[in-house]
Amino acid sequence: MSAPSDDDLVTTWGLLLEATAAAGRRLAADLEEGFGLSPAEAEVLFRLARTPGHVLTTTRLAREVSFSSGGFTRLADRLVAAGLVERQPCASDRRVVYAALTEQGRLVAAAALALHAEGLRLHVLDVLGPDEIESLAKSMRALRDHHRDDELRDDRRRV
Repeated sequence: MSAPSDDDLVTTWGLLLEATAAAGRRLAADLEEGFGLSPAEAEVLFRLARTPGHVLTTTRLAREVSFSSGGFTRLADRLVAAGLVERQPCASDRRVVYAALTEQGRLVAAAALALHAEGLRLHVLDVLGPDEIESLAKSMRALRDHHRDDELRDDRRRV
């Protein structure tokens, strides 16, 4: 199989962006309507809910949801004000702050995750089918891991 042309490569990237944006708008509307959550707020709750102990550092969460530290602080402030997340200091390093789900946050996250999974089945799985989803997950994981490795190398160079 030959390498794709520049035009094919740009077209494929554009299709990926268009498709994820269109599906994302539908999924976001469901979360907003059902729980009053923005996509970023839901993503933070989902990541915390799926993490053992329901706790992550705010720095890691900011990176994983692609927010600057200032942007993430405002997002975390909204989740704290809503009673869904609490900040916890690190006992060994006062520069580190953890975000942890509250009991209310766990309940909302579980219900929102169920709604989100239902939307993913309807708007993504039913369209692509299980084999395509598996292939897509493998491809996206490879792409993410490649760039995560680049980011880690860049972080080490800055130190």
